[in-house]
This record gives sequence, structure tokens and C-alpha cells, in this order.
Amino acid sequence: MASPGNTTQPCGFLLQGFSEFPHLRPALFLLLLAVHLATLSGNLLILVAVTSAPRRPPMLLFLCQLSAIELCYTLVVVPRSLADLAAPSQPRGSPISYLGCAVQMQMFVALGGAECFLLAAMAYDRYVAICHPLRYGALVTPGLCARLALACCLGGLAVSVGLTVAVFHLPFCGSCLLVHFFCDITALLHLACTRGYADELPLLGACLLLLLLPSALILASYAAIGAALRRLHCPLGRRKAASTCASHLVVTCLHYGCATFMYVRPKVTYAPQRDRTLALVYTNVTPLLYPLIYSLRNREVTSAIRRVLGLRPPGQPGGPG
Repeated sequence: MASPGNTTQPCGFLLQGFSEFPHLRPALFLLLLAVHLATLSGNLLILVAVTSAPRRPPMLLFLCQLSAIELCYTLVVVPRSLADLAAPSQPRGSPISYLGCAVQMQMFVALGGAECFLLAAMAYDRYVAICHPLRYGALVTPGLCARLALACCLGGLAVSVGLTVAVFHLPFCGSCLLVHFFCDITALLHLACTRGYADELPLLGACLLLLLLPSALILASYAAIGAALRRLHCPLGRRKAASTCASHLVVTCLHYGCATFMYVRPKVTYAPQRDRTLALVYTNVTPLLYPLIYSLRNREVTSAIRRVLGLRPPGQPGGPG
């Protein structure tokens, strides 16, 4: 790595993508295209199903926002990756402007941050539904849902702007080659010339706000839910209450687990090739799994999807059973 005195402020970067594997690029393009189309279809189906439902409880409104975030999340990263894979291989990487890189990183962090806050809001919804069922309609109103949704988006936006400004004020050394397929934070920090821990402080602060704070709220909500379930003497009621949390718990573990593994670690542990592979899964597979998890585990979502597809609910005459 170049010394701090030999720094440059680049006019652009080069995204290496998967240019060093030319024989794998066609297969990888087809695989990512199939996953991307399935992700778009799944999330769009949930959006249409929820918005067309005659009755939209708060959890469905939160799920609608989650699907919208996942749609935008994949559109920020995947189309550019597909275009690079479809283009003729460039040994030096695919160029991206300095501003374009900053915008992509900012949008990626903003959407990921909004999702972190939204999962915390969904945990509060489950807490009220199970611990205060008689007051649920009074506490979780459509107005509160709208305010929480707006707060989630604004919170993610505020953190992303601060983190982007901090990262792009760092001095970059020599080569502007990002060993990645998009402008990820770890890949950019890997190019920073600073040798101390000062350049990691913005990422640490963002992780505290986006991961630690919401996860603490989620843990507190589920601790209260667990205590409430232990007080239930009816096994059937306990199972029914627990099943309403299952989808949210699975999605929360996937999202926070992947994000923590990717970003909550010191700079010396960065491994560009490994991080790029993990990010490929993180940005393509998990957005595909979320609608599947919710559509399989949530009866209201399943009913809404069946209504959109023109299918009868199970058990009705003429239905698929």
C-alpha cells in the first residue's frame, strides 16, 4: 500500500467484478439473472397482494414496506452487476465514476439501514399483539405505522449520508481497483491510505446505530414476548402466538447475522475475494428468501397472494386444497 504522502483523490474507480473468471461469467450471469427475476417477482407479488387486500392489518403494511425496500435494494446493485457480466471482459475492471460510486454506496446503506429499523418496528408490532392484545388496535394505528415507516427511511438515510461523506473524505492510494462487484464499504476502506483505526470509526458508528440499537430493541421485545408466552397455560394458544413471530425471527436473524458478519470486524480481517463472494450471497439470495419466508409462514399474506392469483382459499369448494 502506498504511503500517505502518495495519495490521490480519484476521479473514478474500477470494479473488478468477476473479470478474473471469464469462463464462469456466462453461467454466473444466467444464475444471477434468474435469481434477480425471481426476487423481483416475489416482492412485487407481495406488494400487489397487500395493496389490493380489502383488510390491511399493521403487520401487512410493514411487510409491504419491507418488500419495497428489498426491491430497491436489489435494483441498486444487481442490474449493474448483470450489465458488467454481459459486457466483454475488461481485465482492468469496469469503470464507475467517483460520484456514481458514492451514490451507489449511499443508497445501499440507506436501504439496508431502513430495513434494520423496520425489523425493530415489526418486533414492536409483535410485542403489542402478543403482550397487549386487547389494546392492539388502539396502540398500533395506521397513523403510527406511517410514522414508523417514515422514521425508518429517514433514519437509514441520515446514517447513510454521514457514512458516505466520511468514507469519501478518506485519502485513497495508488490503484483505484475495487475487488468487488459494487461500491461496498469494506472494499472502499481497503483502498484507504490511513493505517490507523480512525478510518474505521464512521463504519463503527453506523454499525452501532443500524445494528446494535435496533437489535437491542428486538431482543427486549422478544424477551417480553417470551415471558408472556410462558404465562399462557393453553398450549394451542402458545403455539399460535409463537407462530406469528416465526417469520419475523427468521428474517431478522438472516439480516442481522449477515450484516454483522460482513461489517462488524476490524479492517485487518478484510479479505477482498472472500468478502465479494459473501456479498454476492447477501445481495442476491437473502432478498429472494424474505418473500418466500413470509408467504409460507403468514396466513394473511398467503390469503392475499391467493386472491391476487385468482386461487380459492384451501378448503373451499373448487379450491386447490
